[in-house]
Amino acid sequence: MEDRQPKEQMKEAAISNQPGIENKREAKKKPFKQRFKTNLPLLVFSLPAFIWFIIFAYLPMFGLIIPFKRYKIFSKNFFYNLYKSDWVGLDNFKFFFRSKDAWIIIRNTIGYNFIFIILNIVLAMFTAIALYEILNKKAAKFYQTSMFLPHFLSWVVISYAVFAFLSPDKGLLNRLLVSLGGDKINWYTNTKFWPFFLVLINSWKGLGYNTVVYLSALSGVDRTYYEAAAMDGATKWQQTKKITIPLLKPVIIIIFVTSLANIFRADFGLFFQVPRNSGPLYNVTNVIDTYVFRALLQTGDIGLSSAVSLLQSVVGTILILFSNKIVKRYDPQRSLF
Repeated sequence: MEDRQPKEQMKEAAISNQPGIENKREAKKKPFKQRFKTNLPLLVFSLPAFIWFIIFAYLPMFGLIIPFKRYKIFSKNFFYNLYKSDWVGLDNFKFFFRSKDAWIIIRNTIGYNFIFIILNIVLAMFTAIALYEILNKKAAKFYQTSMFLPHFLSWVVISYAVFAFLSPDKGLLNRLLVSLGGDKINWYTNTKFWPFFLVLINSWKGLGYNTVVYLSALSGVDRTYYEAAAMDGATKWQQTKKITIPLLKPVIIIIFVTSLANIFRADFGLFFQVPRNSGPLYNVTNVIDTYVFRALLQTGDIGLSSAVSLLQSVVGTILILFSNKIVKRYDPQRSLF
């Protein structure tokens, strides 16, 4: 106890001597009007963002009770309809989990997203390392720009580009098969190819955007590390394994944790537009987002659609908290919070 008290006193003294601590304490002692007047320019600059969050982030939270009601339209007033609709408790959630397609939809959503997360991290990381090692900067910029362009294409445009390859009658792949002596394949009714198509198209579209994140991290790496490793006889692979990847570890962890938050969500355009909403492919292309869209169109049940959307948000929040806790346990400096 005697040894602990001097240590605590020294710690408090060190904290109090840190720059900015006294200024913060003095700022807290100032009256509210004086602090408000001092920070008024910053408050004015933050006002548009504050209004945006109120209108688009907080006001829509009144809709969180829709999943627990059987929403009906009585008049043109949304709040009146919400008030008059009957409470159904968890019936909307039960209806989703009891449906025959629930397991297929959840399997597809989680399975595809898990593959997307792992594949996009690995491909983007090694692509960024390859671009970083190109000595000709003009060539590196050209390759980077070429890979980044698909990110700006909408899924509607990409769906027509894919159709040009997979069209049953005039598609490029079928023409190639016929020229080689094979038979035409109706790609939009054959389910065994589409898991590979979806993974390939998603990786192609997002590779450039994901690569930029790693390139920005690599731009801050000191080149002297590689020069010292080269002098010690380290090969390029050894330099990548021992220097580059460990330095990219914080970025990889952040991307992985934030990606887990969306593992219960799916890219609607990828799974709806690219397969062209083909019914025979539902077994491998139907995910939660497309299910909600089709359920809303066919049944008009807003309560059911809202329940599934709320479930996505809750699962995403739980996953990001859980993954961040694991990261914090083994490497506290790499956790998000």
